[in-house]
Amino acid sequence: MSTRSALALLAVLVLLLPSALLAEKKPVQLSLFTPAQIFPESDNIEFLRVNLIYGRNASASGIDLGLINHTTGRGSVGIQIGAVSFNDSEYTGWQYGFVNATDGDFKGFQWGVVNYARSARGFQLAFVNYAETMYGLQIGIVNIIRQGGFLPVFPIVNWSF
Repeated sequence: MSTRSALALLAVLVLLLPSALLAEKKPVQLSLFTPAQIFPESDNIEFLRVNLIYGRNASASGIDLGLINHTTGRGSVGIQIGAVSFNDSEYTGWQYGFVNATDGDFKGFQWGVVNYARSARGFQLAFVNYAETMYGLQIGIVNIIRQGGFLPVFPIVNWSF
């Protein structure tokens, strides 16, 4: 690549960078605790979010890692790994941690000590699994499906199809 081409590419990147930073979706978030994070909690994170203590954003799509992961809006998708992962709304993907909670529609796989989903489609694996409604399978010590399960509470395995 010639010097002239490199300078032209650099000029284009410099011109595009401000619009990328102002876009609704941000590619990477690093959070010590909210509000001590790169982007405000109202932003959507598109690729990688790392929450050293506690991070909160509207949504996180991609890889979401941290001690406490929290999303407040709709449309989070991907892999959430943390001690506690909490979604105020929908989540699609894989949640892995001590406590996984989705206070909306969950689609995918929850693996933890305690799993909670208001409405679940998929698989829950934990000591305690809870879903208000579910289309799928629970495996754990205590399995609760409030409406439509094989039984409302059942040890080892519970399901609703």
